[in-house]
Amino acid sequence: MIQLLVGLGNPGQEHALDRHNAGFWLVDQIATAAGASLKPERGFFGDVARVRLQGHELWLLEPSTYMNRSGQSVGAFARFYKIAPENILVAHDELDLPPGQAKLKLGGGHAGHNGLRDLIAHLGTPNFWRLRLGIGHPGDRDAVIGFVLGKPPQSELKLIEQAMEQSRAVLPQLLKGEFEAAMMQLHRSNRSDGGKSAAAAQPGRG
Repeated sequence: MIQLLVGLGNPGQEHALDRHNAGFWLVDQIATAAGASLKPERGFFGDVARVRLQGHELWLLEPSTYMNRSGQSVGAFARFYKIAPENILVAHDELDLPPGQAKLKLGGGHAGHNGLRDLIAHLGTPNFWRLRLGIGHPGDRDAVIGFVLGKPPQSELKLIEQAMEQSRAVLPQLLKGEFEAAMMQLHRSNRSDGGKSAAAAQPGRG
């Protein structure tokens, strides 16, 4: 079952509305709904909260390092609390899905996402769960960095928020270890209207 939910993003108000911070957005919503506040924990290089959802305890973590050093925070936390990689769910922005879609997967590569790349390095394995929050693709690999570090228009933000709402709806199943049921429910509820077409993964994300 999932014991730790990690949101990926970049710290600081200047990045708060970036597409790259979609993982932070989701974790913030879950904390708020549970009446919890994320608090800085220097030993874990991040902001941490502990919530209880439907009888299950869940740690929330947002690394306060920049995206490309996210693994430093997650690795330290997982080692301290002895949480296995397969009990970790990482929420992150996904170029290869349009706004409005979210997908769950276990393992895989990093597809050029520097946060995932560093997580794999620090955990020593790619076998952790990922919640991929679609943000769309600019269509040009040279425009990717500016795109992920930019603010989505309101029409796209609405779709991303819908996908996050659908993701929160399957969290109780993930906390019980019902991964297949959660995947089926989430993938069935995906919406792609209004989003840009997904494109092939490109290296060089921020």
